[in-house]
Amino acid sequence: MIALISNKRKVLLAPLVALTLGFAACAPQQQAPPPTPGEEGAQAPANGQAVSLTGAGASFPAPLYQRWFSEYNQEHPNVQVTYQSVGSGAGVEQFTQGTVDFGASDVPMTDEEIAKVNRGVVQLPMTAGSIVLAYNLPDLEDLRLSRETYTDIFLGNITRWNDPAIAKDNPNVELPDQEITVVHRSDGSGTTGVFTEHLSAISPEWEQKVGADKTVSWPRGIGAKGNEGVTAQIQQTQGAIGYIEYGYAKLQDIPVATLENQSGNFIEPTEETASNTLDAVELPEDLVAILPDPEGENSYPIVTYTWILAYEQYPDPNKAQALKDVLNWSLTEGQQYAPELGYIPLPDSVVQRVQAAVDTIEAQ
Repeated sequence: MIALISNKRKVLLAPLVALTLGFAACAPQQQAPPPTPGEEGAQAPANGQAVSLTGAGASFPAPLYQRWFSEYNQEHPNVQVTYQSVGSGAGVEQFTQGTVDFGASDVPMTDEEIAKVNRGVVQLPMTAGSIVLAYNLPDLEDLRLSRETYTDIFLGNITRWNDPAIAKDNPNVELPDQEITVVHRSDGSGTTGVFTEHLSAISPEWEQKVGADKTVSWPRGIGAKGNEGVTAQIQQTQGAIGYIEYGYAKLQDIPVATLENQSGNFIEPTEETASNTLDAVELPEDLVAILPDPEGENSYPIVTYTWILAYEQYPDPNKAQALKDVLNWSLTEGQQYAPELGYIPLPDSVVQRVQAAVDTIEAQ
C-alpha cells in the first residue's frame, strides 16, 4: 500500500546557505525591471501600479518556475516575478520570516511550522517530477540498479563500480574497476527529504543508520549545494553518482540509471512512468502527499509533487491578485512547458483542486 505522509509529520529545519540558479541552460534570460506606469509598454493594474513578487525555495522545480515567470512576464509586463533557487529548507525559513511573497518546497510544511506563520499558509502542488540517479561513466550508457544495490551504494557498502552486486544487475556489461564517488546535497533540501524517505521505506538498515530528513548525516560522499551543484559535481567527477531532479539530467544530457520498483521491474524515468506513479494515489484534502515506495508494475519508484507556499492573506491587494493570476496561469497555460523541462503536467482533476485552493488567497 502507498504510504501517505501528512503535513503533521515533524521535519527539522537546518541552517542553509542561499544558492541562486547556476546553469544558464536552466535559467531564463535576465528580465528587465517592469516599466513604470505611464511608460511605453506598461500594463498596470486598475490602480495604475506595477507589481513585483519575490519567491525563494526548492531547486527541484526551479527551471520550470523560472520558465513560467519569464513567459508570464512577457505576456504581462506589469508583473515581475523573481525566484531564487535556495533549497527547500531556506525557502520555508524565508517564507516563515515573511521576507518573500511566496516560498517553495519539495517537502510540505509541518503543523508546527505552519503555526509560526501568522498570515496563514496555503500549500499548492504546482508540478511533479522524478528523482533520478545520475552518473558519470563515459563508456556506460545503460545502467540498471536494484533497490538493494543503490541503497548499498549510498550506505557505503558498495564502493566500486565492478562490485558483484552491480554486475548481477547488469549481466553481460563490462563494468569499470573504478571507485564510486557518491555526490549528495550539502544544504537543507526537499530533494534529500524525498530521496531519504524512499531509502528509509525500502531499507531497514538505511532507516536505522541514517533516516529521512531535509539534512542527514551521509555515510559517505561529497556534498554540493542545490540540484545545480550536485549536477555540476557529477559532470566534473568521473565515477560519480548522485541524486537530482530528472529535468537537470535531461537539460545537461547526463545518463541516469534504470531503477527497480516495488514490483521488481526495472523502470526508466519518463513522463509516462512518473505519471503512472501519480495515478496510484489520490491527493488528500490538504493537497499534501509523499509517495515513499509507490505501487504499480510500471511506476517509477521515486516521484514527488513539489509545492508553492502562499500566505492566506496579503496586506497588499495588488500582490494578492497578481500572485493568484500567476499561479492560475502556471496551473493552466504554464503546464505545457513541463514535459520539455523534464516535469510532469498535473492531471486536470488535480489542477481544479489546486485552483480552488488558490481562490482562498485574499487581501487583508
